[in-house]
Amino acid sequence: MLIKALNEYYDFLAKNNKVLPKGFSKADINYLICLSPNGNVDRIIDYTIDSEKIDKKGKVKTIKIPRSEMFPKQEQFSGIKANIVDYRALYIFGLNFDKVNGVFVSSDATDKAKKSHNDFIEKNIKFIEGLDSPIINAFREFLKNWNPLKETDNLVLNQIGKDYDKKYAFCLSGHPDILLHKDEILLNHWRNLNCNEEIQSNEHMGQCCITGEILPIARLHSKIMGVKGGKSTGMAIVSFNSDAETSYGKEQSYNSNVSELAMEKYTEVLNLLLKKSIILDDVTVVFWALNNEIEKENILDLLLNFNSETMDAEETRKMIADLLKDAKSGNITHSRLNSKFNIDSNVMFYILGIKPNAARISVKFLYKQAFGKILNNIAMHQQDLQISEDIKPIALYEITRELVSPKSSTDKVSPALISKIFESILYGTRYPEYLLSTLVRRVKTDSDIKPTGFRFANRAAIIKACINRNDRKSGKKEDLQVSLDKENCNEGYLCGRLFATLEQLQRNSSKSELN
Repeated sequence: MLIKALNEYYDFLAKNNKVLPKGFSKADINYLICLSPNGNVDRIIDYTIDSEKIDKKGKVKTIKIPRSEMFPKQEQFSGIKANIVDYRALYIFGLNFDKVNGVFVSSDATDKAKKSHNDFIEKNIKFIEGLDSPIINAFREFLKNWNPLKETDNLVLNQIGKDYDKKYAFCLSGHPDILLHKDEILLNHWRNLNCNEEIQSNEHMGQCCITGEILPIARLHSKIMGVKGGKSTGMAIVSFNSDAETSYGKEQSYNSNVSELAMEKYTEVLNLLLKKSIILDDVTVVFWALNNEIEKENILDLLLNFNSETMDAEETRKMIADLLKDAKSGNITHSRLNSKFNIDSNVMFYILGIKPNAARISVKFLYKQAFGKILNNIAMHQQDLQISEDIKPIALYEITRELVSPKSSTDKVSPALISKIFESILYGTRYPEYLLSTLVRRVKTDSDIKPTGFRFANRAAIIKACINRNDRKSGKKEDLQVSLDKENCNEGYLCGRLFATLEQLQRNSSKSELN
């Protein structure tokens, strides 16, 4: 379900031009090399964007930001390997810049500049053979005529100087909008060549368990980056590396029958999602919806953690207050969400929690629910937590923080318990029994800690929510109210009121703190 859902999300983003197509990568370009029709370098022009930034002293500074451009997939290796339409100066020009003397030189101890440039020339001449467009023809002439030995004193390059080691793209002189890496003839040729090479080089064809098509099967799955506690080099979700898992000659991830195409889609989109994840103790959480309204992700993050990049504190408070009032009165309906918050409540929403283990990334939970239902259940959850008339939402991380001792810096909440809490919030079901028992135990254990030193109000709120929700799910109509309920004749409630009054009298009569 997970890989299929991520593939669907990738296709949705690709359709809306929000992810890169297969076989392409992004590069941050600083300069454009302007080529004349005969391949001469007429100019090298700045391609950056001016952006204002506030420094530590509060002053506004203008900085140069490279433009992000899509190129045929660029791979980086420690050795020498040129890419098609490479953006690296060493490969393009075959020169080194001596920063000490401020001059260009064509030679170095290992002839790396020469070898890199020759590899660039050979691969790109072969690639554009038979292709015809003004910018491709100018590029072809550049490849044929550029001689690093004769260009060490090139006036255009000398103007770049110390900025030489940046990233470059090619354009037609006088037409900075006609870019080589955006030429449709070149791009179509790259797509066709890339697809054919992949099929020819892969001996393991099979039926992909995600798409159902006969495609090359992935032997290894790309690494996932950005998971809390994971390796800095990344970790895989699908990984086989044991002789016991080899069956019918299917080694490593050939066992999973996930195609290269499906693998690349789910790994790329998951890495994209992890750039805006939230952390619940040791569990990394991401969420997505198959809808253009990206604000949904922001709204869910807002309701879970009360962080917002688009709203100020007052707007945030008002939105949460409105949702909680609607939840209390039962007014969170499809039409109300659509009119009040511009939300399509029928859109399916996915929430994924992952955590690394010794070998790979493990999936702790994956929930799928209509966004309107999720929103309603989260609002009801917050309503259950309220213990005063002034609305004070409690974030998920605040709930998990109450489950461990404030004196400990190493205690962790079980991912299984976090998963159960999350599930009860999203689906509006009972809170896990262990949540209530843990909180009651913590209240007893931490009784020697000053109330100001830890958020006891949050513990009271969570205990109230557990009791009320469990009673409600059991068919009991009576709820613990957010303030004193003088009409409540329950014996336990009356005893609690009596003990609270006696304790307050004792506090008022004592000059020192009570035990």
